[in-house]
Amino acid sequence: MRILIIQSRMGIGDMVIFLPFIEAISKKFGTSVSCLVKASSKSNEILKDNKHIKELIILDRENGNGKHDGLLGTFNLVKKLKKYKFDKVFIFNSSLRYNIICRLSSIGEINQYPLFKKQKQHLINTAKEFLKIKLNLDVESNPKIIINPKFIELSKKKFEINEKKTNILLGIGGSGPTKRVPAKIFIKFMKIVNQKYDCRFFLATGRSNEEQSILNEIINTELNKSCIALDNLSINEILPIIKNCNISICNDSSFSHLSASLGIKTIVLMADTPLIYGSYSPKMFPIIPDGFENVTHNTNGKEKINPEKIFAKYKEIIN
Repeated sequence: MRILIIQSRMGIGDMVIFLPFIEAISKKFGTSVSCLVKASSKSNEILKDNKHIKELIILDRENGNGKHDGLLGTFNLVKKLKKYKFDKVFIFNSSLRYNIICRLSSIGEINQYPLFKKQKQHLINTAKEFLKIKLNLDVESNPKIIINPKFIELSKKKFEINEKKTNILLGIGGSGPTKRVPAKIFIKFMKIVNQKYDCRFFLATGRSNEEQSILNEIINTELNKSCIALDNLSINEILPIIKNCNISICNDSSFSHLSASLGIKTIVLMADTPLIYGSYSPKMFPIIPDGFENVTHNTNGKEKINPEKIFAKYKEIIN
């Protein structure tokens, strides 16, 4: 049996979040599955050791200029999918376009979210309800990324990761400016924690000017000797480093999702997105801005993340 999963969201975090649902389908039918995903999800790096994923089909939709954009792109995708001769498809969205594409691709059984009901869909509960209705499956929201142990050990040696120290991943980057907690807050936390623990910090961020500015502000302090910047490494190279860490403190970013899915307890600094993104995994421990009881889009609370609260949660976890 050949099964296709369509998970068309663009982010790394989205791919991680949907991983338990993809694996549940694979286990239900006793076969590995194919996934239609965007290149920006970095699925080729984070899923390469996952036995439930047979292959990745890249969905090329980039700002209207991709091979699968527009009417011509629709037929290009149909032509591509037809070659696989899929028996079933599970579509994790309400798009009529993908429904039509799957019909034109001669896929016999189409399972999909309810059409035309995209607004106000809960990121995780909708997926849970979908598989409960279609396959009578109860799926736990606890994604797990698998890494070959030899790469974990090689990374440990390459970066001289000392188990006698407290190795901390700091996810200082973020996909949007409102998610990026200022460098001064990370610096204050690092100074506090360094007073009581022998720490080494691994700084994970992207290459945008704004993220590099945060990185440089941290590096240009007396904390420099305790820091390793990871901005020039691929996700594939960073994953085993994270696995060697004792704990992570991250903005709501790809690194918070990756860290938690690697089994590392992760403090998530929730400044401007719904709380579910930082609390769906049992390995996640959200911190919200001072003065707020909840956090969502347009909270704009990055300046009010309290480093003392981060440290209190850190002590609770690490001890």
